[in-house]
Amino acid sequence: MKQLLDPWQAWLPLLVNFVLSVMFYSFTVRLIPKLTKMFVDANLFGEDLNKKTREKVPEAFGVVTGCMFLIALFLFIPVPFGHFLFQNSDFPHHELVKLVSALVSICCMLLLGFADDVLNLRWRHKLLLPTIASLPLLMVYYVSFNVTTIIIPKPFRFWLGYSVNLGMLYYVYMGMLAVFCTNAINILAGVNGLEAGQSLVIAASIMLFNLCELSGDLWQAHQFSLYFMMPFIATTLALLKFNWYPSKVFVGDTFCYFAGMTFAVVGILGHFSKTMLLFFIPQIINFLYSVPQLFHIIPCPRHRMPRLNKFGLLEASVTYFSFEEIGTLGRFILRICSSFGLARIKQDGKMVEMNNLTLINFLLIKFGPVHEANLTTILLYIQVRL
Repeated sequence: MKQLLDPWQAWLPLLVNFVLSVMFYSFTVRLIPKLTKMFVDANLFGEDLNKKTREKVPEAFGVVTGCMFLIALFLFIPVPFGHFLFQNSDFPHHELVKLVSALVSICCMLLLGFADDVLNLRWRHKLLLPTIASLPLLMVYYVSFNVTTIIIPKPFRFWLGYSVNLGMLYYVYMGMLAVFCTNAINILAGVNGLEAGQSLVIAASIMLFNLCELSGDLWQAHQFSLYFMMPFIATTLALLKFNWYPSKVFVGDTFCYFAGMTFAVVGILGHFSKTMLLFFIPQIINFLYSVPQLFHIIPCPRHRMPRLNKFGLLEASVTYFSFEEIGTLGRFILRICSSFGLARIKQDGKMVEMNNLTLINFLLIKFGPVHEANLTTILLYIQVRL
């Protein structure tokens, strides 16, 4: 506990990080409007399908906030290690390697996201590249920590015991966590402000958790997480200011992958990868609900975002298919969805109309057409509550 009271080791780096975060929030807010024309001139723009007007909206602006985030952390790197140089004590090379490897993984995902926005990569690439980008994290975890034992929840301890050593399976789990985090935010998207908004809520939840755990035995791991969360919150808040309804910029896949890998980094190297999933409950629900379409058991259109009706409100988007297209498993899923009210299904002869299986569309079939800004607010409220 005495170490925690050392200002050089604990509080001074966090204070410097906070000041840098505030500065880079201001820089990002000023930078985004200046770059909009540059992105449009480079053909990096899209049309908001949920608006009656068809103005060009700059896209892939996650690369801007991602770069500002990285610059902030590059400037911050010397701060946690300055007192080791002044005191001529043993330099913690493993801590520096941990920080640099985390930045390497985030850079990789920022590159992948921007490449996806520009080149429109296939889904198999989106699953493979996060796995590769997580390898530096797993190697550093193996060298510096290498704890693969998990504590069993109380209801299951009678059968499984107090703890289980998963061995290499735990590394598989952490690799899958990186893939899930980088894609979960991208799947739960489609309305103004949702990608940046849900990322901001998750990051704020992680930061609160880290602050509560600073008095524990693993305070250095949670301090490490805070180094990333504060500048991430600052740059994301700046992006949300321009991405909120009506959106002046789109975040693109760049931001989704960058945000997801940032969360995976702090979860794995901060030693709370299991707790991390608790902050992704809405994303987990959305993923499970989307599985029939993600694995093409039920036809999945390219865009599953809600659609704008004649009253200017959003309603659930739908997909059309015949019974012959979906096979036995697909028909079983249809019966389950119909029996439990999980989807709105209409049948006309052999053709079926069904809402696209996303959490956004599910809320729309339950609560009716909603204004886009209100829909985003409801979704973020769910994120906060869960």
